[in-house]
Formats: sequence, structure tokens, C-alpha cells
Amino acid sequence: MEKIILFAPLVGSLIAGFGWRFVSIKGAQYITTGLLFLACALSWITFLSHGPEAQHIQILRWIESGTLSTDWSIRLDRLTSIMLIVVTSVSALVHLYSFGYMAHDENFKEGEESYRARFFAYLSFFTFAMLMLVTSDNLVQMFFGWEGVGVASYLLIGFYYRKPSANAAAMKAFVVNRVGDFGFALGIFGLFMLTDSVKFDDIFAAAPMLAETQLHFLWTEWNAAELLAFLLFVGAMGKSAQLILHTWLPDAMEGPTPVSALIHAATMVTAGVFLVCRMSPLMEFAPSATGFITFLGATTAFFAATVGLVQNDIKRVIAYSTCSQLGYMFVAAGVGVYSVAMFHLFTHAFFKAMLFLGAGSVIHGMHHEQDMRNYGGLRKKLPITFWAMLIGTLAITGVGIPLTHIGFAGFLSKDAVIESAYAGTQGGYAFWMLVIAALFTSFYSWRLMFLTFWGERRGNKHTHEHAHESPMVMLIPLGVLALGAIFSGMLWYNSFFGKTDKVAAFFGVPYHDAAALHGDDHADDHGAAKDGHEDHGTDDHAKDDHAKDDHGDHAKDTHSKPHYVLAGKPGDGAIFAHENNDIINEAHYVPKWVKLSPFFAMLIGFVTAFWFYIVNPSLPKRLAENQKYLYQFLLNKWYFDEVYDFLFVQPAKAIGRFLWKRGDQNVIDGTLNGIAMGIIPFFTRLAGRAQSGYIFTYALGMVIGIAIFITWMTLSGGAH
Repeated sequence: MEKIILFAPLVGSLIAGFGWRFVSIKGAQYITTGLLFLACALSWITFLSHGPEAQHIQILRWIESGTLSTDWSIRLDRLTSIMLIVVTSVSALVHLYSFGYMAHDENFKEGEESYRARFFAYLSFFTFAMLMLVTSDNLVQMFFGWEGVGVASYLLIGFYYRKPSANAAAMKAFVVNRVGDFGFALGIFGLFMLTDSVKFDDIFAAAPMLAETQLHFLWTEWNAAELLAFLLFVGAMGKSAQLILHTWLPDAMEGPTPVSALIHAATMVTAGVFLVCRMSPLMEFAPSATGFITFLGATTAFFAATVGLVQNDIKRVIAYSTCSQLGYMFVAAGVGVYSVAMFHLFTHAFFKAMLFLGAGSVIHGMHHEQDMRNYGGLRKKLPITFWAMLIGTLAITGVGIPLTHIGFAGFLSKDAVIESAYAGTQGGYAFWMLVIAALFTSFYSWRLMFLTFWGERRGNKHTHEHAHESPMVMLIPLGVLALGAIFSGMLWYNSFFGKTDKVAAFFGVPYHDAAALHGDDHADDHGAAKDGHEDHGTDDHAKDDHAKDDHGDHAKDTHSKPHYVLAGKPGDGAIFAHENNDIINEAHYVPKWVKLSPFFAMLIGFVTAFWFYIVNPSLPKRLAENQKYLYQFLLNKWYFDEVYDFLFVQPAKAIGRFLWKRGDQNVIDGTLNGIAMGIIPFFTRLAGRAQSGYIFTYALGMVIGIAIFITWMTLSGGAH
């Protein structure tokens, strides 16, 4: 079954890409989409039926070179099964949605309908590469899938190849990711050098040893675990568009909207988060590296949220939202609560895919108009799209009932991240950045809704008059994703962020009573085989967690109720937490004001957006004029592109021009031209003069030659 999940998209991609003439264009679309739905169904069966234990499924022997021995095999554990349902569910729905969205594309001329088969082939190849990445059992196989999604993203972002902006965006994504991938490759090389293996199990077992090893790199000594964890994260920075290597993400909007949903919601950009969680046994022994991950994730969340405040392209607003939400995931992973990072990855896939596909429905209905300043009053024209995007907005902004586990998906997962950030940093930088980002997220999300669906109609009157709801084939995926945006957080809350024993059982991690750490012989040990259904005093977090206001109450509570902590060796289970890492437990006992802070941030953002765009629509323009420099700073994305252009692009062009003008034209062309037009004709003329046609001239030459030869032989013979 697992092999079918992995290879079904590849088979569909090959048929659509190379055999569409035999199966027809529609046949290619049906085959790729049908195989994706098959993979999706099998993924859900695997997720719901497979236990937390790790399973290794060998496909074939792969690379054998010296001591390097790698198999192409599937590692099936809880991390893998989560990613399987995320990737295949979103990809299957994107395939279905693309039936309507790509039916008549104005970027292609009449008679070029084969673009649809090519598009579906690229989508399926992208999905196969991502599945190869998340099912990998070693770093070489993961890197192969890692580069595969890079190639596929290049093809999809630049799908409109006649648009210079699309080609430039595809190149930008490819080049920026190569920078990150270089760091990832160095990390793999270092791990192989120190452990003599690229298999995850071997690397995880060697993690404590790496923490005590010094590695010479860049003319100085480094702690091996810290350096290698950092290098792996550099790869994650590129793929998941974290600050510094984030600039490709908004430009990727040049691709068709289904591509944006697939890349930004569930696949490529989440690969970096998955990598950090997969390598948690190494990360836990690298506190400086994880501290950097926390800092950069929080900074990215804040940065992207500020830029999203002023963007006018509907897809770019959601793109910066993706960048910001990825920052949340990295903060959770950075403080060591990997289950919460996966929780937000899981819920985010549903509501972000729905927002992108909803935006695509708006663009489709508005005849490919993407500027929100030309929308307004569309909720009656696009009623189903409106409700879908409203649900997505309620999810991403975190609407729910405070101090309970009732709410939309983002309410539960995002609040879990913020509570973990407070517990992991003692209310430091990361916590406050995430709360502020939550406020900004609420503002720009509701700004998008108000500008699009409420207020006066703006822009082209003809476009508004002919605005129409999307076909049913585009609306069905929105309805399915809406279910995930509403219920996924509530259904799986305890599995990802419940009591420590529940999370441990879900991820297959051994756990035991914290009293065992203090030498209590009567403490109970629990293995991963237990499913966490023992009676621990209460199973209801709503009755337990929120009754405590501070760490003092928690300290009292641990004497009356079991306090479980994650245990086991690195590699025992899908995730690993160091014995001193009890953040997942501490996060439940943060002060109430911390639990309420994201809710109030959401309310402030909503009220501000309502005031700006419904009550007093002239206010945003006046504010932009009064704060001209700040507005331009945010509108130009903190000038990262301009800085990179000045530091890297222009010097590279200058070097290229120098090598072209001085090296190619002056040196290479000059040398060849000089030889061909100067030196060779000179010797040719000399040789021409020697060819006089007189016998005595040739005889003299022979005599001189013989004399020189005899002299040379005499002198050299005498020397010996």
C-alpha cells in the first residue's frame, strides 16, 4: 500500500507527460487526478490504521560506494503518516480544482490545449518528489526528493513561459533554494564523515556522541552537533522561505493559482519544518542552533506579517501569510515542542490551501484581476467562495472560545505555538513577536475579506458586471478543505498538544513519570506501546489545564497527579525530546493572560480592519500619506530585494561584464585574432621568402642544418 502511495503520482506524471497523445488531454487529467485520489485514500487508511511504531519498507538497493550504502526505502512512522495525508489530500484537491481553473487559460493560444496535460504532469511529479522526501529513510534519499521538488517548483512557477516575470520568478526560486541546499548538502557531508552513515537510525544513535565532538570548519573549531544542526537548518531556511532566504516565495505567485496552493500550503514550504522535526534527535543536542531557529522563526513571523499589511495583490497577501505561519512552526520546533510544530503544519495545510484556492476562485470570477483595490462587494456575486474564504479567515486568525478546546483549526494550533513559545523562552522575544504577528495576521486577513467581499464596487465596471461563481469542480475542493479548517484542530488536539503521555503515545515515544527522574522507585514507566488511555486523574484538559494560573499551581498539582515526561533514547519514536525538555508540559500551565493574548490580538486586528475598511474607508489612504516612509518601507518588503540586488546581483553582473569585455573580447578574442591576423601572416611571409625556387638556396640551408646538427651532437656527446 505504501509503495502505491509513493509511485501512483509518478505513474500519472509519466502518462500525462509522455503519453497524452495516446490517452487524450482529458484522459491525462483524469488519470493523474484519479491516481492522486487513490494515493490520498490509501494515505488516510495508513494514518488511521498504522500504529506509532516505525516501519522500514525496502524498495531497492540504491547507492553502494566504499562505506556508503544506501537503500531506497520507506520509513513509515507518525511523522511520515501525517505528511502523507497532508501532501496527498491537498494535492488531490488541487488536481480536481485545476480541471476548472486551467480549462481555458488566456496565456496559451488556440491549438495549444496540450498545456493542460503538461500542467497535470508537473503537479503529479511535484507530488511524487514531495512524497519521496517525506518517506525517506536516509538523508541521500531525502536530498533527492528535496531537489526534486525544487525542479518541479521551477517548472510550475515558470509555467507561463511567455511571461518574463514568470521566468524570472522561477529562476529566482531555483537560485535562492540552491543557496540553502548548499548548506543542507554540507550538513549531510559532515554527518557522513562523522558517523559513516546517512541512515536516520545510525545518525540518531550517534547524536550524543556528536554533541561531544569538535569539528574543524572554516578555520576554527565547532561543536559538531551545533554546526551540523545549523547547516541542516540552512537548507530548511531556503525551502521554507525563512528570513534572508525568503525572497523567492512572494514572486512564486507568478505561477497559476493551483500551484500556489500546492507549493505554499502543504508541500514544498513545509519540507523545512518536517526536516527539523525529523532531525529532532540531533537538534536536541544543539541548543545554540535551536535558539537561532527560534529567533529566526519569530523574526520571520513578524517580518512577513508587517509586509502582508499593505500588499494589494490578493495572492501576495496570502503568500506573506504563509511565510509568517512558517515562522510559527519553526518557533515551536526551536523551543523543542516538535509535535506542536507538526500540529500547526497539519492544520495550516487545510485553511491555507482553502484561502489560496478561494483567491483563485475570486481571480477566475473576476477575469484574472488580482488587485484587491479593484474588487469590492463580491459576496453576492461569489457566495460559495465568500463562505469558504470566511471559514479560512476565521481559521487563520484564530477564532474560538478562549480557555477551551472549541474553535477553528488555527485557534488551537496557533495558540499552542504561542503558549509553547512563552514556556520555552520564559515570555521572551519569540513570544511577543508571535503575539504581535497574530494581531497583524488578523488585520491583513480581514482587510483582504473587507476589500474583496464588502464595500463599494471598485475598478472595471464591466468586470464586476460579468463576475461569476466558479464551476462546481472548483468549489468541491473548497468545501472539503473547509471541513479540515473547522474540525482538524479540535479532533487532533490531544494527539499533538494534549497531556505528555497522549502525545508520546501518538508519536510512538517512550515516556515515564517525572518522579522517576528524582529516584522514586514506585514511579511507573510507560512504553510507546501503551496508548495513553490510563486513568491519570482526568483526561479533560479543559477542566485541568486552565484551572491553573501559574507555575506555582503546577508545582502543587504534580504531587497529586502523574506528571509524565518524554523518555527513551534518540530515535525511539518519531520525535525526540531531551530529558530536560519538558516544554510541552509547561506550556499547559502558562498564565491565563498568555492563553488569552492571541485571542485579544485577533480581536484588535479585526476591529482595526473593520474601522479602516468598513466604517471609515478613507482612513487607510490618509494614514499611508502621513506615514509615507513607513508605508513605502513595508510596501517594498523592507527593501530586501533592493539590498540583494545591490550586494549580489549588480556585482555579479559587473563581474560578468568585466569578464566579457576584458576577458572574452580583449584577451581571448584578442589573442586568437592576434595570432590569426598578426603572428601567423608574419611567419607566412618569412616562409614565403625562403621559398625562392633556387637550388643553391636550398643547398645552403641543408649545409647550415647539417653543421648545426653535428655541432650539437659533438657537444652533447662530449658532455656525457
